[in-house]
Amino acid sequence: MIASLPAIVSRLRLKQLRLLIALDEHGSLHRAAERIAITQPGATKALHEIESTFGTSLFTRTSQGLEPNDLGRCVIRYARLIHSDLAHLREEMMGILQGHGGRLAVGAIMGAVPLLLRALGRLREKQPELSVEIVEDTSARLLDLIDQGRLDLAICRTSVSRRPDAYDCLCLYGEPLWVVCNPGNPLLWAERLELQDLGDCRWVVYPTNMPMRLLLEREFREAGLEFPRYPLETSSTFTTLTLLQQDPALIALLPEEVAASAARFGMLARLPLHLRSVSEPYGVISRHGASLPPPALLLLDELRLEAD
Repeated sequence: MIASLPAIVSRLRLKQLRLLIALDEHGSLHRAAERIAITQPGATKALHEIESTFGTSLFTRTSQGLEPNDLGRCVIRYARLIHSDLAHLREEMMGILQGHGGRLAVGAIMGAVPLLLRALGRLREKQPELSVEIVEDTSARLLDLIDQGRLDLAICRTSVSRRPDAYDCLCLYGEPLWVVCNPGNPLLWAERLELQDLGDCRWVVYPTNMPMRLLLEREFREAGLEFPRYPLETSSTFTTLTLLQQDPALIALLPEEVAASAARFGMLARLPLHLRSVSEPYGVISRHGASLPPPALLLLDELRLEAD
């Protein structure tokens, strides 16, 4: 039985978390104890206290030393997150005390990355000592990180959430879409294409239930066509671009800004196909009622310039 949250909070200490990280890195109590400057009997006692706190064994004793089990790996992962968060806390406090710098954590869906980078570029010119973490992911994952307090802002869509009213949407942006392919695809010779002309093509598509996947499914449905069979599914920009470069027969749907940037470097080309559907707008999202740190407010000002 895993201990209750109040029991864990009241008994767990930061030095115990440091011991877990050291054990994961060194595999023995002796070396882990040396790493965090305690005696080996002290490390043995601390490990016993940690396992008693969680109410379960976290390591398997082997002839090579201590090896974390599945629960141990889970606890170690969160121990590293807590240690990282404390480092970020100190960094942000130092920035506040010094009157400059600080730390900002921001996320963006793929189509919003160019917009975010432009805004961050201007902000970093004004705040060169600002430390920035950038996360590119799906809207659902970014909203999870907002909920956990791991992101200050995210540029994404709240429609994927079951509780969109839990967020403040600070401003909105449209997202034009291109159907793209390898520059060597023979379809580029056509003056104009219809969706049925792509019926035999292999597609790289977003995973099920993502907004751009739903839009593409709607396009095929309204055209009276079957959705492409055996597509390659990914939400990764890099993976999509790599697949298009490797296979001239593949086609994909990408946000205009991402596609145009890749096209300038000759990585892909736009097919002469007009989509009737309009992509759902995305916004700059924060937790409802949350007090944004100064760097996030400064970034928000820069993002507003992009919307004007």
